[in-house]
Amino acid sequence: MGHPGHRSTRGHAPGSRLLPGAAILCGALVLAGCAPGHRPDGAARDDLIKAATLRLTDECLAARDLTPPEPGRKLPPGQERRVTAALFGTGPAELSLTLPTGYTVRAHTDGCLARAQQQLYGDQAAWFEASVTVNNLRPLTEQRLGEDPAYAAALARGRACAEGDAGCIRASGLPQVRARREGVLAAEVRAAHGEQIAAHERLRARAAQRATAVLAAVRTSTTAADRAKGT
Repeated sequence: MGHPGHRSTRGHAPGSRLLPGAAILCGALVLAGCAPGHRPDGAARDDLIKAATLRLTDECLAARDLTPPEPGRKLPPGQERRVTAALFGTGPAELSLTLPTGYTVRAHTDGCLARAQQQLYGDQAAWFEASVTVNNLRPLTEQRLGEDPAYAAALARGRACAEGDAGCIRASGLPQVRARREGVLAAEVRAAHGEQIAAHERLRARAAQRATAVLAAVRTSTTAADRAKGT
């Protein structure tokens, strides 16, 4: 997460990541069947949110007399820096969350992306905390797995095997222990972060509704403009 509007880069301090968001620059999305009132689920809902985020950030950049980036077109260095600053914000990141894995994730609250997130999710700070947590459930599970005594013992036996000795690895019990313990620990992690998971789902549903309205408004204005041209 990745989730719409997130970009991962190493921060200045060890164990730190800055997530201002660049996935929205990957290109326009083709949406089908997303009429007002439709309640998309899963990937379709994420595509809807991404498309609306792209629309909102493009409008924001245009209002600042900046050309929105397009796939395959490289901006001049000076303009690229201006667009990046306008999109992702500048200065110290205002949002910060330290995960149990030791990573600190940060994001800006200024810039066009933050504005779009606020418009869609209604609470950028709440979305930041929920999305960062949900996007890191897998690493959190891996951390617990590494601390699990049964898995640690099986891992030590597996590491004693010669490289490529699949029979030895199977005999060590490592695959079986991992399969058994991983599911249990993943369930524990999800239970421990149930509040953030529920908030993530609630905020995504809210964003999908707002995204539908944003894109419907675009279609309406485009249709009106086309009709005006024909008169």
